[in-house]
Amino acid sequence: MILIEGAVKRFGANTVLDGVDLRIAPGEVVSILGASGSGKSTLIRCINGLEKLDAGTISVDGHRVDDPKQLQLARRCSGTVFQLFNLYPHMTALQNITLAPVEVLKVPRRQAEEEAHALLASVGLAARADAYPAQLSGGQRQRVGICRALAMKPRYLLLDEVTSALDPEMTAEVLAILAKLAAEGTTMLFVTHEIEFARQISNRVVFLDQGRLLADLPTARFFAADGGLAQPRIAQFLTKISKS
Repeated sequence: MILIEGAVKRFGANTVLDGVDLRIAPGEVVSILGASGSGKSTLIRCINGLEKLDAGTISVDGHRVDDPKQLQLARRCSGTVFQLFNLYPHMTALQNITLAPVEVLKVPRRQAEEEAHALLASVGLAARADAYPAQLSGGQRQRVGICRALAMKPRYLLLDEVTSALDPEMTAEVLAILAKLAAEGTTMLFVTHEIEFARQISNRVVFLDQGRLLADLPTARFFAADGGLAQPRIAQFLTKISKS
């Protein structure tokens, strides 16, 4: 379980997370919605320890992220996919995927490569194992990024606006892969502006507004007129997004 209790994060005088409480259980797919600047991406970065909380705690399967001795154990439980791919440009797709399993998990290289080939095949990139990032489309690079995260066999997959830098066709490619992972039972915490996709694959929807958790509801309830939509701020956000 990912357990977030009273999470507070400030950048100078700006409070980005303001007392957030959240639990993500194994097997859940939870979408995080909210306007730009509401704290969504910061929350993901705090879960994987890239940002340090000013108050509150985060633990991943009991490993405290704020404890340097437990941080690496927490990170091994989760994999993160960022919006800008972050692939190593001098490495092939195969090398990008096998690097961490070999260096961190000490998986034998041959085994790591076999598993990487299987991952690439599962996302339709079996023929692109030896391609460098510059030789791949944006959608293909993002799919490699997902494979790289999955290669560490994480219990939780953290996805931070993974389609925001993609055109509609590439977005559809990546969302299809994520829908497949969700159907297979992969636990995901998904920061997105893809409202219909969130509606289709999520067990729950979380809404952040100015750093505060405004709603944490089952998906059907979130989109119901007497549920999340009954809150003016959520209704305003969804109306604006639907028109954009």
